[in-house]
Amino acid sequence: MTSGGYDPNQNPQGGQPYGQQPYGQQPYGEPQYGQPQYGQQPQYGQQPYGQQQPYGQPDYGQQQYGQQPYGQFGIVPGELWPRLAARIIDNLIVGIPVAIVLAFVMPNSFIGQTLSGIISTAAVIGYFVGMEVSQNGQTLGKKLLGLRVVAPGGAAALDPATSFKRNLFYAASLIPCLGWLISIGLVIYIAITIEQDPNKQGWHDKFAGGTQVVKA
Repeated sequence: MTSGGYDPNQNPQGGQPYGQQPYGQQPYGEPQYGQPQYGQQPQYGQQPYGQQQPYGQPDYGQQQYGQQPYGQFGIVPGELWPRLAARIIDNLIVGIPVAIVLAFVMPNSFIGQTLSGIISTAAVIGYFVGMEVSQNGQTLGKKLLGLRVVAPGGAAALDPATSFKRNLFYAASLIPCLGWLISIGLVIYIAITIEQDPNKQGWHDKFAGGTQVVKA
């Protein structure tokens, strides 16, 4: 024993006793707690040692809260040709019976033809408004082709005034002499605006406040 309690027999060369590391240091070749050893992969959900995930960026393959996967639960706009086919089907459904009835009822005169045009136009508009409002935006043609009309803002319910506005272009056929030509021009213009718009909204959809035909 020496003065001060130091025993050279326990540690003859000074420093730390053999086999013990200084405080806070790990033995050579042994990883610190929580660090993966050389050649080993980190556990699932852990970042490799020394790497940090950038702030605000999710891990690859993880879905952020409030975001939907691509292509799921989204609104898919209806394309031009299915919409045109649905219109043709609907016009045949309501137009043929009305034309047959009016052919037997109305006289073959200018007044008779005028009244027939007014009744036919009112029947077509009434058909579209009634079906779109009562059948969740679907007419018979749209049901066959898997389409429906949604209200402005994506709301499911379509009110009569909005439906009337988007189908009002049929009334152009009532214009004397040039009505049929104006109707054809409006149909072509609607088709062009549908094809050029990213949301497939035609002129009549925007006139009605922003209605949209989507896949049901």
